[in-house]
Amino acid sequence: MELKSPSETIFYTIESTIKEYRKSSQKNLSSLVNDVTIDQAMILAFLDKYPDKTQKEIAAMAFKDNASMTRMLDLMEKKSYIKRSINEENRRRYKIEITEKGIQVLKTLAPIIITNRENALHGISEEEIIQLEQILLKVRTNCTA
Repeated sequence: MELKSPSETIFYTIESTIKEYRKSSQKNLSSLVNDVTIDQAMILAFLDKYPDKTQKEIAAMAFKDNASMTRMLDLMEKKSYIKRSINEENRRRYKIEITEKGIQVLKTLAPIIITNRENALHGISEEEIIQLEQILLKVRTNCTA
């Protein structure tokens, strides 16, 4: 069995697609709000939708390790997009809340995020999207089995 070059595998195609999507999306986000990264916008969106999730849970949803998540939250707090306080129910954890400024940034970015997604999926049918998602879920299952 011959080992294929990494660039000849489906995994290379998946990775390069994600990188191109992120690069294009970041460019579009930065045209409206120049100090927010895609990851920070994603964290704001998760915190908006799941305000009771812990830092660890949000980090897992965003595919971030604990150290990366802490650094990102530190930056977001300095920019006044979030506020952290001691969680009264568990004093070892922080309560993370989106500030009014963070909510405004999320509202500003929402149309761009929607457009980014629509542009990336242009010309792809709903059926193809469903099929792709099913295939990728199978690959993920195979990797976690």
